[in-house]
Amino acid sequence: MLPIRRAEELLTTLPGVLSAKIIASDAGAVDEIHLLATAEFSPKQTVRNVESALLAHLGLRVDHRKISVATTSESPKASAPARPLLEPEVVPPAAPGQEPSAPRRRLYFEDVEVRRSRSRGITCRVTLRKGDASYVGDADGVEGVGSGEGVERARVEVAARAALKAMGQAERGEQTLALDGATMVKTFGRTFVFVGVAARVGRMSALLTGSCEVRENPETASVLAVLDATNRWIAYGK
Repeated sequence: MLPIRRAEELLTTLPGVLSAKIIASDAGAVDEIHLLATAEFSPKQTVRNVESALLAHLGLRVDHRKISVATTSESPKASAPARPLLEPEVVPPAAPGQEPSAPRRRLYFEDVEVRRSRSRGITCRVTLRKGDASYVGDADGVEGVGSGEGVERARVEVAARAALKAMGQAERGEQTLALDGATMVKTFGRTFVFVGVAARVGRMSALLTGSCEVRENPETASVLAVLDATNRWIAYGK
């Protein structure tokens, strides 16, 4: 049975989404999704966030053509901040005669190291770069026996948690970022990692979603998916 209420509550936690209505078919599948969102994000980005969130948290794969987004110029809910939760980094104007600089990401991927042992299971160390400094995060978990989706999910979850610990080192605790879910999905003949990150600064909170195609290995894709989800949130907090 489609968890409509839970799915609607999930969607209203996404950045810029004011309300969500899901219409199910007689068979219990998603037939239509109608969203009311602020104009701070493009409808295309909002649809992408919806697809990622439903897949990462509820295992629901929804065709983007079933998602409609109506935008409004009215202010977000009273409990939300006056500025967008995922406001892009502001770039100062260029000096006369200089080319304007492009917005920069706060954190960059530098390295991921994975170790396996019978006693500790899988251990992952992620190194992120911020300016000239590097920050390291470690996490471990039980990889399981054999191969399959369970093993793959354990690998991407450990890598995602290590990435968030590295971010905590870089950002020094003003913002709280916690892994809400990570999964690998095979679609369109390719494999992707989807992550959900619960973010909080003071009384502000949001569910951030990110994704990355697996090219080198699942752990690297997981770290890049976390960066995809969180970099603009980190930029807002500055």
